[in-house]
Amino acid sequence: MAAKESLNQTFETALEQLEQIVERLESGELSLEDSLAAFEAGVGLVKHCNQKLNEVEKNKFNATICNKSLQEKKLLVIQIFLIFPFLEKRK
Repeated sequence: MAAKESLNQTFETALEQLEQIVERLESGELSLEDSLAAFEAGVGLVKHCNQKLNEVEKNKFNATICNKSLQEKKLLVIQIFLIFPFLEKRK
């Protein structure tokens, strides 16, 4: 699959293709070379799906912030400020 094709795919289409790749790999009928190619294609699809999920999460977060009052936004910023150092220590 070409890289440009994967950029235009929906999450659902990419996930469906990933499921097909997994089925082909699990069948054991692919040669080693074909298995590696399928695996690499699958890795690309996983990255694409993760990117799409991150976009949705970001858009949802932005929409949530836009719908909040100024007081709620201030509280959210304070919460993020308090939680961020904790999250950095976990890395």
